[in-house]
Amino acid sequence: MAEAKIFAGPRVRRLRNGLGMTQTAMAEGLGISPSYLNLIERNQRPLTVQLILKMASVYKIDIEDLQGETGSVAGELRQVFADPLLAGEVPGGEELVEVAEAAPNAAQGMIKLHRAYREQAARLSDLAGLLAEAGHDPVLSGARLPMDEVRDRLENRPNFHAAIEDAAEAFHTHIGGADDIGAALREWLRAEHGIVVRTLPIHAMPNLRRRYDRHSMRLFLSERLYPHDQLREIAQEACQIALRDEISAALDALALSTNEARRIARFELARYAALAVMMPYGAFIAAARRARYDVGILCARFRVSFEQAASRLTSMGRPDAQGIPFFTMEIDIAGNRIRRAGANGFPQAAFGGQCPKLNIHAAFAAPGQVLPEIVEMPGGARYLTIARTLEGPIAGFGERVRRTALLLACEQSHAGETAYAEALPGGPPLAVGPACRLCERPGCLARAEPPVTRPLGLDEMVAGMSVFDFQ
Repeated sequence: MAEAKIFAGPRVRRLRNGLGMTQTAMAEGLGISPSYLNLIERNQRPLTVQLILKMASVYKIDIEDLQGETGSVAGELRQVFADPLLAGEVPGGEELVEVAEAAPNAAQGMIKLHRAYREQAARLSDLAGLLAEAGHDPVLSGARLPMDEVRDRLENRPNFHAAIEDAAEAFHTHIGGADDIGAALREWLRAEHGIVVRTLPIHAMPNLRRRYDRHSMRLFLSERLYPHDQLREIAQEACQIALRDEISAALDALALSTNEARRIARFELARYAALAVMMPYGAFIAAARRARYDVGILCARFRVSFEQAASRLTSMGRPDAQGIPFFTMEIDIAGNRIRRAGANGFPQAAFGGQCPKLNIHAAFAAPGQVLPEIVEMPGGARYLTIARTLEGPIAGFGERVRRTALLLACEQSHAGETAYAEALPGGPPLAVGPACRLCERPGCLARAEPPVTRPLGLDEMVAGMSVFDFQ
């Protein structure tokens, strides 16, 4: 049987140095030449099983010391060098193994240093958020994506564009869309611009919601879309033609820095314009007041989805006909933010929206149900929150359904004006916070992270109800 061979030169050298021996002295004790031991330590000769056993016998060392944990250290080093800061200096897999073999203590030091750097970066990010809430303007490093810039612009301003609203209302009247806005939009596109709307089966357009073919002058829609989503796509295409000037003016007012950000914002403004055409301002605010802002009734009245009606409620900012100043937030089941907006901008500093106790997270356990609730922030501010799940495009058999959740909220002082006041649960309001890192509520069972404003209370004799106790 072939003799097993092990290349473990760096570990042999560490053991020899630990014993305070020269190569000559160790070679003499093992019965080999100093030059042969030198080749072993440089991984140019194998460390045979017989030599390992003799080394263990002569120097009373543990054979396990020659095996080490190179694999796990090299794996952690790969994670370190995957950091974007080291993108230009990523060593190969073999080089990482050599580093882990030759200098395991230094490798562990690099791993610990990188871990501390990542934790510190997260802490500084949270502290920058606190400074921003306090009215300071910290200089944040790192590049922002164009989508981040667009979100910042739209979320921090009122979700109301006066020129688009006026033009959308006039356009709705012009095409005679009071009875059937979908049919009116299709006829306007055909008669005025020669554009014909067609619905394609999934196999013909598997990955697109909408596609406009300029050569054949046809607007293709996916059959995956529900009727109200198809209507929004048609309205969005029409608005990019009929309301082009108003959308461009609103886009210029955002003062975006890149062309890519402008393209993203143009799409978002076209979505806004589409809802304004589907639910004209005057008719919608009147219906909302009569229905006491019942989103379900508004869905039926205008033949739109819950998300479309709720989003429209946040844009009722016309000075002479204002609605309740709602704000809204949509997330997926992993908590990723999809969209936020508000009649006065999204109240990030006051409300936050990242508390795991909010009913937007509970909505995933009760799909399709409307969950109203009163919540109280640490400073005493109270809000009416209404949460419900939303269904994405129609999924075929075997496909995972895309489900998100929407939160519609306003200050508690407006709750009595809504149809949800009677359905609110009794008892005190639910105590929530803006986000775990910014919340100082003690004993919170839902806490996911410690607050950055308090030191952790690490007491071996005491354990609190929260996962992260703090002083």
